[in-house]
Amino acid sequence: MSGATTQPSGFISALEETLIAVLLGCMTLLTFANVIARYVFNSNIAWALEATVFLFAWLVLLGAAYAVKKHAHLGVDAILNMLPPAGRRLLGLISAACCIAFSLLLLKGAYDYWSVFADLPPTSGRWFPTGFDLKARSQSFYEVQDIPMLGAFRFLEDMINYGDSYEKLPKVVPYIVLPLSMLLLVVRFVQAAIQIVTGKTDRLVASHEVEEELEAVRAQHGDRT
Repeated sequence: MSGATTQPSGFISALEETLIAVLLGCMTLLTFANVIARYVFNSNIAWALEATVFLFAWLVLLGAAYAVKKHAHLGVDAILNMLPPAGRRLLGLISAACCIAFSLLLLKGAYDYWSVFADLPPTSGRWFPTGFDLKARSQSFYEVQDIPMLGAFRFLEDMINYGDSYEKLPKVVPYIVLPLSMLLLVVRFVQAAIQIVTGKTDRLVASHEVEEELEAVRAQHGDRT
């Protein structure tokens, strides 16, 4: 992080990086433990595979929003580099507007899919929310296949499952990453658009940074020789 990073944004960046690292670490440890259990003890962690899949989904979805923040997504800037600064900013804003519109559609779909597991009404409307569908059937009793119920989430039984107990983890818990990550994606694209408007950058991605880093490496090797 650069010295120009403000304290609040620096804390949020550190939080995001820590969460992504924890998710990756948990995936690695869980997979390793399951391999040891299978080949050393001839046993198996029944819920390990499903938990790893959910952890990977969290890693990818949260990482996608973080990559937008860091301008780390892959991109082709051959045409942008041929344009004057004003043209680059215009195309950057068009790209940002398309990405914001697309991520808003993803946010609606993600919320509608998750809401029924949380005993909440999904939005009405095919493409754009026109209200809430109060007649939608609640699916708060749906559970995952293998992951056992954790005591920390027992409060959900009274909150959304009408007092009935869960044997497995309810789907509302792992699937909350869908609306959360899509909301973060919208926020990150809006922030990227603001950076373009204010002149801090002229594009969503910066693939030319790879070439600059390679040049820096070549220069370092040249100095050593």
